[in-house]
Amino acid sequence: MTTVPAQTPRRTTRRDALRGLFAAAAALALTPLVAASRPARRRDGPGSAEAAFDETYLGRHLRGRLVPPAGAGRWEITVDGRPLHLMRRADGTWLSMVDHYRSYASPLDAARAAVDELGPGQMLRATAATGRHTHLGGHHGLHP
Repeated sequence: MTTVPAQTPRRTTRRDALRGLFAAAAALALTPLVAASRPARRRDGPGSAEAAFDETYLGRHLRGRLVPPAGAGRWEITVDGRPLHLMRRADGTWLSMVDHYRSYASPLDAARAAVDELGPGQMLRATAATGRHTHLGGHHGLHP
């Protein structure tokens, strides 16, 4: 009977280690290219990819539309026909003049939050004719 000599386990050579390091470095170098080739996802949240909305929320009529140019990201929003001023923050979120202490993922979310802040009988002040920002309440020494 012939015996087959036992094979010794293969040792990792320097060439194998360099080959593995090169493959890992190539994968890391290609990652940004692959990520850039993917379509960009909007960060504004659900429902904000649309250029307009028109809904009733807690008995209030919310209407909003993205004003061209679309890249500027300026929205015209009304609550029961009265303008609601929104502002875009640097992180891409939105705030309203009714509730300017919190940020919201989309213009629709900010409009709904403004409705939440309004009392049952309260309306936004209509100041479109004066050119001043719309907000709740009196002047509080801020506007003439």
